[in-house]
Amino acid sequence: MRAAIFQMTTGIAPAANAAAIVDAAGRAKGEGADMLFTPEMAGYLDRDRKRAAETLRGEADDIVLAAVREAAAREGLWVHIGSLPLKDARSDGRWANRSFMIDDQGEIRARYDKIHLFDVDLASGESWRESSVYGPGESVVAVDTPWARMGFSICYDMRFPDLYRALTNAGATVLLAPAAFTVPTGQAHWHVLLRARAIEAGCFLIAAAQAGEHQDGRTTYGHSLVVDPWGDVLLDMGEGAGLALADLDLTRVEAVRGRVPAIANRRVIPQDVEIR
Repeated sequence: MRAAIFQMTTGIAPAANAAAIVDAAGRAKGEGADMLFTPEMAGYLDRDRKRAAETLRGEADDIVLAAVREAAAREGLWVHIGSLPLKDARSDGRWANRSFMIDDQGEIRARYDKIHLFDVDLASGESWRESSVYGPGESVVAVDTPWARMGFSICYDMRFPDLYRALTNAGATVLLAPAAFTVPTGQAHWHVLLRARAIEAGCFLIAAAQAGEHQDGRTTYGHSLVVDPWGDVLLDMGEGAGLALADLDLTRVEAVRGRVPAIANRRVIPQDVEIR
């Protein structure tokens, strides 16, 4: 499978973000890609909640989702939208941080709402309360594609290996981890976490990332990665926005799992801990 990774510096104008993804889809198809992967918050990234509340729409009315579906059908290209922020029909009024898998006919094959929400105060002075705006997802999601069964996650999810255990138990061999990682945590943890998730699962892992200085004032880490099941980094896009390609030899999954059969050797771990 040839994967095209679009590392973005998403801004506060959905139409401009949509145009960038549509352009990337055309370029990806021209380079022989089978699927395009975008970061978390590919359609809109804004820490100004009042402005976001005036801009965001529900799934049926989101112009980015509509434009990408049209582009996927026109190009005959599968697209994984890392996530879009969407107004949702939740009783508490919170929004959704939602991934989409779109096939080469422009149809939505799967949706995933981010389960783990990032609430933290950083030493740098940055404070994030994702749960005050977004509601958590409740479902673990994998989707079959012509190349592999792919398991969904978004950004902060990567710190919770039980999610990936569930996905690999369900047969996923490619894990998706789109992100908008902060620079301090990216420098400390990005590579080691993603390589660990790929190694322990014996899976390929694709992590399309946000990068650079955004219109809302934040800075994201970049370094979109493709990691193979042995933990080797096949692609690291560094700090700048752009499009890059990686070829995945999916027979590597079976070969690596044959050398280190961690999936086959798994056991159900009791949840009651014996304290002595």
